Amino acid sequence: QVQLVESGGGLVQAGGSLRLSCAASGSIVSINVMGWYRQAPGKQRELVATMTRGGITNYVDSVKGRFTISRDNAKNTVYLQMNSLKPEDTAVYYCNVKWAIWSYWGQGTQVTVSS
Repeated sequence: QVQLVESGGGLVQAGGSLRLSCAASGSIVSINVMGWYRQAPGKQRELVATMTRGGITNYVDSVKGRFTISRDNAKNTVYLQMNSLKPEDTAVYYCNVKWAIWSYWGQGTQVTVSS
């Protein structure tokens, strides 16, 4: 079993910043991809950012230049630094980790950006 514990969500004004963290624990061999997804009310879950173990990153266009993903492989932890937040960034943010055939999700953390 693998557990993902997310933290760092909250309420922030437009233009503000938040930092999300997600720590993975349990029966982990070697995590390949760690990432963040989000789901706004009435919308499908979408990829926000991912990072491979080797450091290759991928971002959805809407967050490029504002969000930065990073990870600590020794701690099996992934971070999402979110700057210049906009009301349209409001969503539940989910952590995801993948290796081999396995994919695990966190419970989600709410991010609300007020205008």
